[in-house]
Amino acid sequence: MWERKRAKARNAIQREALRLFADRGFAATTVEQVAEAADVAPSTVFRHFPTKQDLLVLDGYHPLLVPLREAFAAQPAERTALQALRGALAAVFAAMPDAERAARYERDVAMVTIPELWSANLGLVAKGMDAIADLVAERSGRAPDDARVRGLARVVSGACFAALLDWSRNPEGDPAQAIDEALSHITDPPPL
Repeated sequence: MWERKRAKARNAIQREALRLFADRGFAATTVEQVAEAADVAPSTVFRHFPTKQDLLVLDGYHPLLVPLREAFAAQPAERTALQALRGALAAVFAAMPDAERAARYERDVAMVTIPELWSANLGLVAKGMDAIADLVAERSGRAPDDARVRGLARVVSGACFAALLDWSRNPEGDPAQAIDEALSHITDPPPL
């Protein structure tokens, strides 16, 4: 219970920080402004994020890896790795409560539009691509370091980031649909 409450407080602080970074820029935003927006004391912000730069690291902020793995495993066996990834992403986004989904979209758009956020999370991006490669490898019976597996994982990741970037410039419709539309233009490499 305590850990869940701590995670909720941490997410609330980070969400306000991301909003301020998007509105004012990272350099122009102070920890005091983040604390005020989150309705907490600055010491509470520092308890969760020892430095202002720590507010940029998104590894615990609305992660998708666990639900994506579960949804991927639930995909029909006859689907290709790419089809299973599309189905899993659609299932994960459809299952999210509206508030969580909105926070996730804000997070992802901030990551592709705020340079400091992007650079602080390059390790997270690489981890996500490796996770996709692991799923593709599992489905295809190939090794995660197989060139075709890694290539497909990178193409899928790139298409998702491009769809989010396009959506951030013209936020009409649903980002999950934009991602699915982008992935629909990718073809499976044989025999994945």
